[in-house]
Amino acid sequence: MISILLAEDMDMIRGALAALLGLEEDLEVVAEVDRGDEILPAALKARPDVAILDIGLPGIDGLTAAAQLADALPSCRTLILTSLGRPGVLRRALDAKVAGFLPKDASPQDLAEAVRRIAAGHRAIDPQLALAAWDSAESPLTEREMEVLRLTATGDEAPEIASRLHLSTGTVRNYMTSIVTKLNARNRVDAVRIAHESGWLV
Repeated sequence: MISILLAEDMDMIRGALAALLGLEEDLEVVAEVDRGDEILPAALKARPDVAILDIGLPGIDGLTAAAQLADALPSCRTLILTSLGRPGVLRRALDAKVAGFLPKDASPQDLAEAVRRIAAGHRAIDPQLALAAWDSAESPLTEREMEVLRLTATGDEAPEIASRLHLSTGTVRNYMTSIVTKLNARNRVDAVRIAHESGWLV
């Protein structure tokens, strides 16, 4: 029996996924959570074979949780379900040691088969997403620039970002200038849009 942790913030979707997986004789959902920051504690308690994670969760996103799982519970392999089929997101998923990556509109059969493949130690990645990722460009931004851009995307202004990252306001403004230049953006709002569309920001 393959045990599964399910993380999805929409109750109806989570319930439907649990019901579909429960129809399979060799699959069992042993834990369900609706927040990203609940994934690791639930996994450490239930010790599932596979964690199926939505990418956009409150608390922390699915990819951050996947990276935490890979470090703290390497026996649990992760499958990301997403409606964000952008190549940059798949690149981030692979960096987070995710074993599977499927769009949310995948068939129940594809999902069940992906869980079995992952539990057996293989990868299960949607072919169209894999091809798109192969062709996509990597982010030209440094990790620090990505941190600044992520906070900008949530609506923080330069003084707030400076306080959070322990930088001066002038340094944050310099980072933003560099970000806008590297992305050929018109302004910081355009830079956020470009990064989102490229999948560099979840």
